[in-house]
Amino acid sequence: MTILRRRVVLAGVTTVVAAPAIARAQTSDWPKGPIRVVVPFPPGGTTDAVARLLAAKVSDNTGWQTVIDSKPGAAGAIGAANVAKAPADGQTWMVTFDSHILSPAFTPNLSYKDSDLFNVMLVGRAPLAVACHPDRPYKTFADVADDAKKRPGKVSVGLLSASGALLLTVYLQKANGFQLNQIYYKGGAPTVQDVLAGVTDFTVTTLGILQPQFRSGKLRPLGTTGEKRAPGLPDVPTLGEQGFNTYPTYSWWGVYVPASTPRPIVDRISVELTKAARSPDVTQKFIEQTEMEIIVSSPEEFASFQKSEQERWFKVIKDNGIKSD
Repeated sequence: MTILRRRVVLAGVTTVVAAPAIARAQTSDWPKGPIRVVVPFPPGGTTDAVARLLAAKVSDNTGWQTVIDSKPGAAGAIGAANVAKAPADGQTWMVTFDSHILSPAFTPNLSYKDSDLFNVMLVGRAPLAVACHPDRPYKTFADVADDAKKRPGKVSVGLLSASGALLLTVYLQKANGFQLNQIYYKGGAPTVQDVLAGVTDFTVTTLGILQPQFRSGKLRPLGTTGEKRAPGLPDVPTLGEQGFNTYPTYSWWGVYVPASTPRPIVDRISVELTKAARSPDVTQKFIEQTEMEIIVSSPEEFASFQKSEQERWFKVIKDNGIKSD
């Protein structure tokens, strides 16, 4: 390593080490009261669980008071609008799910813009999974596709409306030459209930919500949607491994604040969220509850990720004329 290279590296390390101290100095009189953590989905879901784990750990680590504020509705758009219009003082955070970034494509006359919210952190991600009842003849997703090619529009799939699972399923059909009967639901839990009851042939949804059913043998895993096999399902091949033309697709959870929140405050929030998410007890609970791969990105990395995801999926929505339900 050259002397110049060593200096650059050391300077970078010094900057990384110093940044939290600078942020603390610039935020010495913040927070000024309870921090409201908005969850734009109903209590009991994965986003609610992620928010509560993070908020509780931040409170434990800092002594700050955090209050969970559930504001469900319109696939997350109601809660997001509430945060977008909140004072940009760092006292309001939003912990949300991947479907949040699809709202501009699915919700007419959305009452806020993406630019009204600031990307703080991509906390983590988990692949989706494909599942069927054991009485169905499918062993892999390739079996589903083969059946759907023989019986176009007859094989039924339960999907959360306005979701990444919906968009991936539409893309898979078009890119791989088969046709399904898509049944839309307002929540992930009902999709699982109906595939358990045999109402639908299979479902595509978050891995975390399906794992208890896989472990009990009540549902059969047919594939996962990530770049590599899910650690919790090492014997289940990805859709790519099964030969499908597909995009690696994940559920993910992120944190936003109102735009114009001062950057030193954003940086302090980011530091504390990172500590919370990386705490061994929280990490273990994320893995157990959602199969989450911890990412804890920078704001810039999160914003870049959101932009690339929206470019990809908005094109799928436009090309296929997809509606939210």
